[in-house]
Amino acid sequence: VQLQASGGGLVQAGGSPRLSCAASGSIFSINVMGWYRQAPGKQRELVATITSGRRTNYADFVKGRFAISRDNAKNTVYLQMNSLKPEDTAMYYCKLYQSGRPEGYWGQGTQVTVSS
Repeated sequence: VQLQASGGGLVQAGGSPRLSCAASGSIFSINVMGWYRQAPGKQRELVATITSGRRTNYADFVKGRFAISRDNAKNTVYLQMNSLKPEDTAMYYCKLYQSGRPEGYWGQGTQVTVSS
């Protein structure tokens, strides 16, 4: 299984980029995909997750600003980021959970830098 994330970059505060992460390989129909982020000097933290049934879960710090969605036919998860703040600057990683590998699979990360 491989995960390829894209869509990051340098964004002005208040901007609205969209991250994408495409999974390839042996992907089961029932799974959970999610986004995590890690800022310099900080631990990696959950941003949002979505099940194959499109049930979502968000960290409190992004509720109302970010939206996670997915296209099951493309095995792709998206993160629509709105009203970005400088403190949202981080490397954003996608992750896939499915049966047979409790630790999941990580993508390579995409950097989002928010300028004030």
